[in-house]
Amino acid sequence: MNANSSLAPTDPEFDYIIVGAGSAGCVLANRLSASGKHSVLLLEAGPKDSNIWIHVPLGYGKLFKEKSVNWMYQTEPEPELKGRQVFQPRGKTLGGSSSINGLLYVRGQHEDYDRWRQHGNAGWAYDDVLPYFKKAENQTRGADQYHGSGGPLPVSNMVVTDPLSKAFMDAAVEIGLPYNPDFNGATQEGVGLFQTTTRNGRRASTAVAYLGPAKARSNLKIETDALGQRVLFEGRRAVGVEYRQGATVRRARARKEVVLSSGAYNSPQLLQLSGVGPADLLRKHGIDVVLDAQGVGHDLQDHMQVRIVMRCSQKITLNDTVNNPFRRTLAGARYALFRKGWLTIAAGTAGAFFKTNPRLASPDIQVHFLPFSTDKMGERLHDFSGFTASVCQLRPESRGSLRIKSADPTVPPEIRINYMSTETDRTTNVEGIKILRKILHAPALKPFVISEYDPGAKVSTDAEILDYCRERGSTIYHPTSTCRMGNDALAVVDQRLKVRGLEGLRIVDGSIMPDLVSGNTNAPIIMIAEKASDMILEDAR
Repeated sequence: MNANSSLAPTDPEFDYIIVGAGSAGCVLANRLSASGKHSVLLLEAGPKDSNIWIHVPLGYGKLFKEKSVNWMYQTEPEPELKGRQVFQPRGKTLGGSSSINGLLYVRGQHEDYDRWRQHGNAGWAYDDVLPYFKKAENQTRGADQYHGSGGPLPVSNMVVTDPLSKAFMDAAVEIGLPYNPDFNGATQEGVGLFQTTTRNGRRASTAVAYLGPAKARSNLKIETDALGQRVLFEGRRAVGVEYRQGATVRRARARKEVVLSSGAYNSPQLLQLSGVGPADLLRKHGIDVVLDAQGVGHDLQDHMQVRIVMRCSQKITLNDTVNNPFRRTLAGARYALFRKGWLTIAAGTAGAFFKTNPRLASPDIQVHFLPFSTDKMGERLHDFSGFTASVCQLRPESRGSLRIKSADPTVPPEIRINYMSTETDRTTNVEGIKILRKILHAPALKPFVISEYDPGAKVSTDAEILDYCRERGSTIYHPTSTCRMGNDALAVVDQRLKVRGLEGLRIVDGSIMPDLVSGNTNAPIIMIAEKASDMILEDAR
């Protein structure tokens, strides 16, 4: 079916249609509608962000497997992880994954963005993107060389300073890591407390920070429960979007541009459903080929984490509060009254960045420290006092893919990440575990440790550690690069995030990253959307 027969004169018309109201889409909706000169339609497949647990920082644990606000994807069986499928939570509500994530604000290393520029992406070096990080920020600590104040996004200091997090930082210093008060400042290496996207003890998703102030604008229309089915084309120009609300199929025309902001899984899926992708795949599912773009869904990357759980000798962990009805009620009351206490903690209190090899130019491992423990993230906490620290390889070499399984947009795509498929990835994880163990067994933590619960003393050799990584490795929720920016044959978008070979279509989300950043992905995605907003408005003149 071609677009000429799909759009009717009665279909509503907007200057811009944004598909996906997540970390990027909410930023775009705010910035593109701010002047009042442009009409904007924002489509979100999920519901409004009215679930109470979205707004409570610790609520991410409740949303981990909450189908109403989470796509709850699974990978295909992972060859290097003993054929296990790895759960992939992604946000499906206003704010997208910024409404269900772990709230950490970590930009990555200066070198990450300089590497993007070295790949030929002009305008994306660290000095080019820093102004957009600063523009977004309302930094608790105030403005300086690396930070901004007065922006829409609150960036706050960690409220909880529990004795375990402090002991972890002291232990890391004991084994030779420097103390680092700001992972987003001059350098990333070291140990310190994470900053979070919170304001006064509540989550500041992009729906809260960016969409909230823009909702009342007459030139911005927000549609929830609106699943994008396909981009509509006239020739090779994107002219609109077809979407489903309940049983009703609707269409809208875009005068200027269609912008996909559906994330590293849903943006390439929607492109493929629309006839943009590997031609053989599209024909297999009976989809007319608009553009044979082999790179769509190619180069999927993600951060893997491997966790170590320690038995704590003192009843000072979140486990002890959650498993005690009186303490649990007290914690709830404290949060309700003062927005303080356990319910304000993010998915990591303290963190560390270190090199597994001194010859490396910058850290290749990130550690998340958590004052609680569980067998699997999102499941009930252990009935003993416990705490957790995980290693995350920052720059994996492994590459995967995303491919549709059907022409039906409600069928989840085939996700292959190929975790630990290179020797570097396997070695880095093993060495990372060995260094993390040194921290966890350093003198500062000794008063708090009974023993290592998982993997425990039974796992000691490199081969045993590697086997443990295969057995227990899971995602840390940072998929990227499936619509990669670049100049080579497989690059999907150019430096201005326009889809190569097409007109009137851009992609603005984590899928455009040339490769993974060395940190969490929410802050960089917000930066990408800030920068893209300027480019879109410049091109509209």
